[in-house]
Amino acid sequence: MPPKRTSARAAAAATTTTTKPAASATKKAAPVETKKKAVAATKPKPAMAKPAMAKPAVAKPAVAKPKPVAPKKPTPAAARKSQKASEESDKENVGGRPLVNGVKRKRGATLDDSEDESAEEDAESDVEMADFDGAEESDVPAPAPKRVKKGQLTARPTKKTKVAPAEAAPKKAAAPKKEAAPKKVTKAAKKQLKVINEAPKRVMDIFVFGEGSSGELGLGAVKVDGKKPIDVKRPRFNSVLKKVVQVACGGMHVAALTSDNKILTWGVNDQGALGRDTAWDGGLRDVDAEDSDDDDEDSGLNPNESNPAEIDTSEVPEDTNWVQVVASDSATFALTDTGLVYGWGTFRSNEGILGFSRTVLIQKLPSLVPELSKIKQLAAGSNHILALDEKSKIFAWGAGQQAQLARRLLERDDHAALYPSGIGSLPGRAKAEDIECGSYHCFVVDKQGRAIGWGLNNYAELGISTEAGNDGGYILKPQLIDSLSDFEVAGIAGGEHHSLAYTKDGKLLTWGRIDGHQVGQPTAVFTDDNSIFDENGKPRILLNPTAVAGISGVVHVAAGTDHSFAVTAQGKVYSWGFSANYQTGQGTDDDIERPTLIDNSAIRDRKIVWAGAGGQYSVLGAEPQSS
Repeated sequence: MPPKRTSARAAAAATTTTTKPAASATKKAAPVETKKKAVAATKPKPAMAKPAMAKPAVAKPAVAKPKPVAPKKPTPAAARKSQKASEESDKENVGGRPLVNGVKRKRGATLDDSEDESAEEDAESDVEMADFDGAEESDVPAPAPKRVKKGQLTARPTKKTKVAPAEAAPKKAAAPKKEAAPKKVTKAAKKQLKVINEAPKRVMDIFVFGEGSSGELGLGAVKVDGKKPIDVKRPRFNSVLKKVVQVACGGMHVAALTSDNKILTWGVNDQGALGRDTAWDGGLRDVDAEDSDDDDEDSGLNPNESNPAEIDTSEVPEDTNWVQVVASDSATFALTDTGLVYGWGTFRSNEGILGFSRTVLIQKLPSLVPELSKIKQLAAGSNHILALDEKSKIFAWGAGQQAQLARRLLERDDHAALYPSGIGSLPGRAKAEDIECGSYHCFVVDKQGRAIGWGLNNYAELGISTEAGNDGGYILKPQLIDSLSDFEVAGIAGGEHHSLAYTKDGKLLTWGRIDGHQVGQPTAVFTDDNSIFDENGKPRILLNPTAVAGISGVVHVAAGTDHSFAVTAQGKVYSWGFSANYQTGQGTDDDIERPTLIDNSAIRDRKIVWAGAGGQYSVLGAEPQSS
């Protein structure tokens, strides 16, 4: 008898395995233990001690007195007269504010050398430096100002001169700064932006399967033709989704881009991931109602979440053209044809909600990410995002406790992770061709077919043996993946603790966590040279990317939390891994040990061209049938 399953919302709050490591970028725990699968598909996020958020006090710098200009060869009386006149002039015309040791000005500000700046403006500027968290961000990405400890803030020393003391002018107290409103792109500004991206043109028919108790299948809230919108065991055609050209699968929500420039969303909207209002007053049933026909009974799902609907674009310029959508656990981001990025929702860390940006906790409607421009591609992990620009520079932001942002984060300023920052140059002079994310790790495929990775690596999900087998083991900086050097990688995908790739000659490669059949390899493949075994002699981690026998011609791969897909050039799709919520589409809740062809009446005669996966559900895209 299959194990009892729980709803997705219950599963998101419950522990589903006893073996998931608490992935921390700062502490290492005991070696990985044997994994015991439970019914719920979502996995607990790695734990980490809550960072201290004490904000250092900043003393207000004093304005240094300027050095008076001395006359040439004066008489003693003339010298005294000239000096006095110079002092009086300097009192009235002190321009700008001296820089302070160890602290730069607010990002975007410049030193004003003019002599007409008032003391009142100086006072307000000083307050802005002390109140950095509330400051308005500049359009140009730059590191946060360096913080200093209390008592260390001193003015830059100046050469002392003997001048008469000046009477201090009273300074007006600065008014509290208001939170900066999200920046908008006006029509005039958009006309000046160059079109650098094209939207996908291939329209797909969409098939869905899995648990669906959070509405992520997009089948609505009631039965249709006697079929429930939840617990879909095999691929089912979603007739509501039309003109779809691209789909992004988040943890418990989905976003789709259509050929008529619409973004549709469905699934969980608890933290604004759907980018629209889904308020609903229903959810209660009349227990005394006489009509108890099961065929008419709804599922209890919120129809505003479980039915695909267009995002709210009231804050987006009318002539915006979308080209890509990506989805994390609780956020969604969209790319435009001019390289701008919009987002909504929030990021979560080990301690709970981290925020959407430095000033916004939860972004309910699409909002411009002002730090980014000329972006060519986006990729999403569980709680982090990558962006690739037209010069092959990669930006990362979101939660970074497992090194997925490729930079160290200070505990006293964890919100710095919400600012998109470059990850630095890639090794081997690589030029990025494609970016992809697992739950907590990242990949780049360069123009030479080489793979580069960083982030969580406790199950060797990067294909790197370093730190494998250690709780919280990670790779901080991007590294060339030497174990893939014998292959020319065409595409790559990451799950929670496993990964897979396909090569330009159609081979399927898998590596990482083994105990839920995530790698789809037979037991004979695992040896002491390529695997890590537990104390009972069972294989736990496949260290090296290994070809899967019996499958060829692969042109696309996808990974959910613990299950995977491979699509071939012939339009066939294979699945394997954890299947407790029917997310493999094989009609069973037993794990699928080896890549197995999905063969049911709905897709048997269809050419599958794409696959995607979330925590407990999956989506397939097929070429439309000719009319």
